[in-house]
Amino acid sequence: MILTVSGLILRLIGIVFKVWLAKLIGSEGIGLYGLVFSVFVLASTFATSGISTAVTRLCADALANNNQKGIKNILKKSIFVTLIIAFISMAILIFGADFIARRLLFEERCKIAIQILSLSLPFMGICSCLRGYFIARRKATAPALSQIFEQIIRIAVVFFGVKLTLNKGLAVSCGAVLLGDVIAEIFSCLYLYSVYKHDIKRVKNTKSGDLITGKIYEKIKEIAFPITLGRYLNSFLRTTENILVPKQLKLYKLSGINPLSQFGMIKGMALPLVFFPSTMLNSVSTLLIPELSEALSKNYKSVVKKITEKILFLTSLGSVYFASVFFVCGRQIGLLLYGDQGVGVLIKMLAPIVPLMYLDSICDGMLKGLNQQKFTFKVSISDSSIRIILVILVLPYLGIKGFVYIMYFSNCFSAFLNVLRVVSIGGTDFKWLRTSLFSAVFALFSLTFFDNIITHFLDFSILGYILTVIPLSFALFMILEVVILKINIKELL
Repeated sequence: MILTVSGLILRLIGIVFKVWLAKLIGSEGIGLYGLVFSVFVLASTFATSGISTAVTRLCADALANNNQKGIKNILKKSIFVTLIIAFISMAILIFGADFIARRLLFEERCKIAIQILSLSLPFMGICSCLRGYFIARRKATAPALSQIFEQIIRIAVVFFGVKLTLNKGLAVSCGAVLLGDVIAEIFSCLYLYSVYKHDIKRVKNTKSGDLITGKIYEKIKEIAFPITLGRYLNSFLRTTENILVPKQLKLYKLSGINPLSQFGMIKGMALPLVFFPSTMLNSVSTLLIPELSEALSKNYKSVVKKITEKILFLTSLGSVYFASVFFVCGRQIGLLLYGDQGVGVLIKMLAPIVPLMYLDSICDGMLKGLNQQKFTFKVSISDSSIRIILVILVLPYLGIKGFVYIMYFSNCFSAFLNVLRVVSIGGTDFKWLRTSLFSAVFALFSLTFFDNIITHFLDFSILGYILTVIPLSFALFMILEVVILKINIKELL
């Protein structure tokens, strides 16, 4: 809950901040910021990706054995690794800023901003290691607060920096914005480190850390490398897909709608909305890593089985309800949020694969906790590669419907492999799957029941319709779950 709420707060602050910043430096300034940040994201992946997960996994193992010395060694060596990578990346950005700005971004005004933002890489790397430690300790408050403080400091620095540099050109103003990012990262790093120094004293130290010390670099590489490589390749393949989709949609002659508009409707409007209820899954997925890693290190098969069964059950229960909401109320949701019925149609078309999307996401997190990051890497890359091939072959003949069909196939493919792997390793059965099928029937019945009553007998606005149908249907859905399926409410907590 702490990670979910803090994530929502950060998103809200970020939206307000971007709106305010756009008024100050205009769309051109925001464009410069976006260009620089795209380069920075690529560089920061080297310094952070995979390291945080590696620290969480290794610290969870050490905590399970009351190994304070081992935890200190893990953090010391992890920070050493991430600093080496961060300083190399920083040097490339500082000395290559002119080439990147002129030759790759075709905007020489980005040079100063690239050099400034590169300074935050070492601090970002240290923060990722410390956050991994706190997740292993099951203490989400420290990383959540650090990110909120970071955002507040960033806004304060940017506010004064941009005000002072507005008359000195966009290049300098953009540099001031990114200087805010650097200072915010430094303060966030100092805050997390101070909390860590206080917290590590509470960890028991009943075992020596010598055994883990000798293998620490090998273990960091084993865990972090597949995750980092997977994110890079996946990012590259997704970018390729995003470039190809509008291009292939142009070849579909029967649609009178702008291909770029169709692409924006499904990728920029429908999909983010369909994924929004899964925000909590990201938090759960992160926190599952130390739980499963510790159980695995102690060979507690019954604990692994219990965790995987409960999470699969809760995910399937929630996902079938949200899928039913999108299927029954998709048109109204599209009209309310975007004023576009076409978006609502796409939401309704995507609804049946929502359970697969959510299960795939949560299983990916569980598999990382079960030391299966190489398997998730293979599944992710295979899935993205197949999608690109299908985009090239299918879209010219079926248009946007073809893209929806591709999503059906893609989510079936990856969810089937990841769920099967979790079930196999966790030793769980498919009782949760049978329950979810009944739950899907109950959810559809509940939503359709109130949808028909309000549509035919009451004259509600779209907002009134949604605020009435969803809460009432959820109450009836839960009653059916408890009365017919005999689900214990305590199991959901």
